[in-house]
Amino acid sequence: MTGKLDILQIQEYLPHRYPFLLIDRVVECEPGVRLLGLKNVTYNEPFFQGHFPHLPIFPGVLIMEALAQATGLLAAQSDEALGKGMTYYLAGIDNARFKRPVVPGDQLMLEVKCIKNKRNIWSFDCVATVEGELAASAQIMCAAVVK
Repeated sequence: MTGKLDILQIQEYLPHRYPFLLIDRVVECEPGVRLLGLKNVTYNEPFFQGHFPHLPIFPGVLIMEALAQATGLLAAQSDEALGKGMTYYLAGIDNARFKRPVVPGDQLMLEVKCIKNKRNIWSFDCVATVEGELAASAQIMCAAVVK
């Protein structure tokens, strides 16, 4: 099954809201396997005033957060229980690497692939690209916990 989600549908699954909701659209989703989302990076985002005023760069930690939000969407699309009485928490980031700066005007593509899910602990391979060029990568682990 392949699915797409718009911003309103994304908000049904993620508790984040502006300015911390970092996914604008889900382009593809194969539950239990893979999700491809996108984040349009615009100059009017609040952190660009200080990071950095002379050279605006999308913070690496926010790229990791965007990838983590993408994992939450993939997990929610893969397991109905995550939308019913569960909260999804970031548990770890391993092997994070940053290969190119992300700047206003870029469209950040967020691809997450499920490695495993065991006892509500999910692991993912994650890649963020801009125009097919690697911007960042990491392995992200998250935990689903009863509210």
